[in-house]
Amino acid sequence: MARNRSTNDYLKHRATERSDRMRARVFIYMCGRDLASWQLKTMTYLDGKTRALLPNSAFAYIDSRGRRRLPINDEAHVRNALARFNQTTFEDEVARDRARTRLLKAAKKYRIVPVGFITGQLQNVRIRGEVEARASEVRTLPTGLVTFLFADIEDSTGLVRRLGDRYPGVLADVRKLLSDAIRKSGGREVDARADELFAVFKKADSALNAAFVIQRKVLVTTWPDDLPVRVRVGLHTGRPTLTDTGYVGIAVHTAARVCYAAHGGQIVLSRAARDAVESFQAASISFRDLGLHRLQGLSEPEALFQAGAADLLSEFPPPRTGGPAST
Repeated sequence: MARNRSTNDYLKHRATERSDRMRARVFIYMCGRDLASWQLKTMTYLDGKTRALLPNSAFAYIDSRGRRRLPINDEAHVRNALARFNQTTFEDEVARDRARTRLLKAAKKYRIVPVGFITGQLQNVRIRGEVEARASEVRTLPTGLVTFLFADIEDSTGLVRRLGDRYPGVLADVRKLLSDAIRKSGGREVDARADELFAVFKKADSALNAAFVIQRKVLVTTWPDDLPVRVRVGLHTGRPTLTDTGYVGIAVHTAARVCYAAHGGQIVLSRAARDAVESFQAASISFRDLGLHRLQGLSEPEALFQAGAADLLSEFPPPRTGGPAST
């Protein structure tokens, strides 16, 4: 009986909470509707004739065709322009900056302090700056026939569970190790997310050299609690398309899938990457044919190869592809 009473009390409490939340939502909606209604009532409607009589200074934005937008002829219109600024399409950033300046001057004239607008604009400027900087960096990446290197930490979830708060330090160490190996081998880091890293090389030999450096350094590093931190590395050579946001095309997907097929401590190459490193000369370097495999998302099976050296791990389970392709 006591348990039923407790349950009923809990259900009544939850019902009261839901009712309170609903009343709060209605209140907020009504306030917003009343505010919008007040703005419409206090803002004089500009018909075509009235609008035509206004000087250019009564508008925050005039495009190259003479079209006048964002009226700022009175306080109500200034407030409306502040609210609509981000929905307005500008011809370029110069036009946007000019309109923003005129709008802020009008706000000052009517003693409006648009804190939210200024904060939002500063955030937009920061984001656009980051995007432009990223685009400028991307444009310097190599084009044509390139070799991609994908690397990620094997069983990163297990490491997080076992290391707890110490995992971020391990991740930072692995990232630095990867970045240093790629840079010193002549590659460019394209992207890094969580425990994954994506790099590009103009020469396949350089990519393979970076892969060997990575595996050697990971293997000899002493990790916390002597845990076996291992990195998978996959290489693929192809001709991707370079856009303002980075590489796109089947070559990128293939490289990522080749990496996914590898095990920790292993270097796996596609047929194209294997052919591209035919001239690679180094002592104790070997290539093992792993056979044809179907990689997720790719229509044709891919021949995979393992690159090995005497001082690296050499025995691994079959590639993580769901099995070899039928011939």
